[in-house]
Amino acid sequence: MAPRVQLSRRRFLKISAGAAGAAAGFSASGLPASLLGSDGEAGIRTVPTFCDVCFWKCNAVATVRDGRLWKIEGNPDDPLSHGRLCPRGTGGVGAHFDTSRLTAPLVRREKRGEEEWTAVTWDQALDEVAERMLTIRERYGPEAMALFSHGIGGTFLKHAFKAFGTPNLVAPSYAQCRGPRDVGFELTFGEGVSTPERTDIENARCLVLLGSHLGENMHNTQVQEFAEAVGRGATIIVADPRFSVAASKAQHYLPIQPGTDIALLLSWMHVLVTEELYDKEYVAAHGFGFEAFAAEVRRYTPEWAWPRCGIDPQTIRETAREMARQSPATLVHPGRHVTWYGNDAQRSRAIALLNALLGSWGRKGGFYAPSAMDIPEYPVPPYPKSERGKADNPGHRYPFASGTITNGIREATISGEPYPVKGWMVYATNLLQALPNQAETIRAIEALDLLVVVDVIPSEIAGWADVVLPESVYLERYDELNVEWFKQPFVALRQPVVESPADQKPNWWIARELGLRLGLEPFFPWENVEEYLETRLQGAGLSLAEMKEKGVVKGPKPPIYYEEGLPAEFFTPSGKIEFYSTQLAEKGFDPIPRFEPPEEPPPGAFRLLYGRAPVHSFSRTQTNPILSEMMDENEVWLNADVGRRLGLRPRDRVRLRNQDDVVSQPVAVKLTERIRGDCVYMVHGFGQSARGIPAHHRKGASDSHLITRYAVDPLMGGTGMSVNFVTLEAV
Repeated sequence: MAPRVQLSRRRFLKISAGAAGAAAGFSASGLPASLLGSDGEAGIRTVPTFCDVCFWKCNAVATVRDGRLWKIEGNPDDPLSHGRLCPRGTGGVGAHFDTSRLTAPLVRREKRGEEEWTAVTWDQALDEVAERMLTIRERYGPEAMALFSHGIGGTFLKHAFKAFGTPNLVAPSYAQCRGPRDVGFELTFGEGVSTPERTDIENARCLVLLGSHLGENMHNTQVQEFAEAVGRGATIIVADPRFSVAASKAQHYLPIQPGTDIALLLSWMHVLVTEELYDKEYVAAHGFGFEAFAAEVRRYTPEWAWPRCGIDPQTIRETAREMARQSPATLVHPGRHVTWYGNDAQRSRAIALLNALLGSWGRKGGFYAPSAMDIPEYPVPPYPKSERGKADNPGHRYPFASGTITNGIREATISGEPYPVKGWMVYATNLLQALPNQAETIRAIEALDLLVVVDVIPSEIAGWADVVLPESVYLERYDELNVEWFKQPFVALRQPVVESPADQKPNWWIARELGLRLGLEPFFPWENVEEYLETRLQGAGLSLAEMKEKGVVKGPKPPIYYEEGLPAEFFTPSGKIEFYSTQLAEKGFDPIPRFEPPEEPPPGAFRLLYGRAPVHSFSRTQTNPILSEMMDENEVWLNADVGRRLGLRPRDRVRLRNQDDVVSQPVAVKLTERIRGDCVYMVHGFGQSARGIPAHHRKGASDSHLITRYAVDPLMGGTGMSVNFVTLEAV
């Protein structure tokens, strides 16, 4: 039986290309026997797997030398990485050697947050968790349990919680990161931009970045394609308050005033429409409501935009014309982390509309149509259906939320409305760093009857837990198969490379053992994860032995552009690209994006901006000994002229005080001409306060600590977090 490719969310196609591979003999440890030394330890062996340092999940090959994890490199057969890992991926071996790791299950001994623990056995820990979950279900119903998770490692725990009967499964990546982007594109094209993003940077002749920090957020495929685009002379246009790494490669850098992207986008669209530079044939064939849209954008001249966004009219016209010259191979990047100002879904819709004018959706050099391997699910009984539904969005007050809203679950936990949420399990996400307003998160925790944290280090959120369960890192465990939506469909296996150093357990084992204690045996009919994986793979004409040997198996590449014969399908009410959104109009929202001026900083204050570093992922990697050596603390970027007026010198240490009198830890100043004078910038994830990571305790300053205010997106409930202002106080 040959593997299959899933061409869209609505169509499946069987394929005839084989994916055969030689099966190797395997030892009891699950490692290739042919690569072990004579005594099982000596010599060099290599094991294919895939990375877990960020959501990109690049396929990799780990090397063990004399029984000790040595290095990890890209898998040459990987469609994502092409055999080259980013700095984070290469440094991923440090997660195994991290001396801060949790080594045994812990039960809280004192008050929550005091980080006083008693080490217990796994049986004791899981028995306690199960007993308290069953008590919560008896008193409040199964929906009173919520699961917060990040990444593919949460798959088996999600399965357990669905079987338990709760619909309250939530990831911060929706409401605190990509959700507004997905909604803006869904309202316009009927589909989101997927993960990884369906951006055809490798064929783009013009790439437009609005606050997207390629080269700093280090999404591997995109960064490689970006470098190649620069090398072949593609036009790069960057609008950003900060002169980022990407801006340093641009022919056109637009130092935009923070919060005014929609003004710039509307004026770009004005130029394309009034000068008739848009793709007329594409819009006529696929557009809906264009006349109303064109009438609206005619008002937004570059002269109108200039005092609002700070970009002169000549530059606006010149860059808009360059986009048109290179269309349809002009890609206005949708971004990833887009929860900024509270009107973020409309900002993302404006980006989608600009791409629609340029004819880039479904076109080479714009947005391709991804496909995925069709790997059958493991057969289990249907999940119980909740009568009460999710707790995050009562009354559908955010009518276009297509994912569960993290802050909505937090709010329900505090208020008890629409019903009580009394138990949380948190997997692989530090909610005190991920969610805005740490005080609100702590209020919610204090209202819980149970908080369980599954993590690899004693993070800040673990410090508030009742029970902490130590997980094996990704190089020590199996996980769910990675079946990604991408240009080249593939399936990838994560498998153990080395043993866990102490009493850590993989997430699949934790989920199954907990499920059995909760009486969910029918949902866990497999004895071990190898049996589970084998069953899924055999349903697709593959085998676990083959996957262990190869790590990744690719299917044939189907058509991904309209010009290759891909049908132009738009899953909107009109069946077309919606320049005018009847869905928005019917709900009382602007059917065409409009500009709303952002709040200005108070006198003497700066807008707080934040972003990523190429060697760290969120707040997850600061204790990794390899990655922390490359960057062990952050700094605050400040315009050099402003800094001199304040009497500051490079590397002086300051505290940041926000509008609510919350004060940061001391942090070094980076005086630079590469940022506007009305804002400051910090890399996210530092300044952690967990006592269990003494070598990294309070290193740098936490942007999350200072983000006490947020603006909620009225369309989908995401939290705009670039609405906080700070002053600087010399230490």
